[in-house]
Amino acid sequence: MQISTLSELYNRLLPAFKTKKNDFKKEGIEIRELDLWNYLKENVWKNNRNLTLYEMINDIFNVDINKLNSYINKTK
Repeated sequence: MQISTLSELYNRLLPAFKTKKNDFKKEGIEIRELDLWNYLKENVWKNNRNLTLYEMINDIFNVDINKLNSYINKTK
């Protein structure tokens, strides 16, 4: 399956973002799917090309909450 826009990619990854958001919520941490998307897009995937969907989903599930929180605090 070819994904040609960032919007398509976001929608394809949205179930993983929702799952990770719910995992954080169980730990008492409120995060938006868009925060996860923007953090990963701007910090983890920025210089990577030809990532597989598997690699991106793996990054979502293994995101470092401290780095994510730091990113969110900087962008507010």
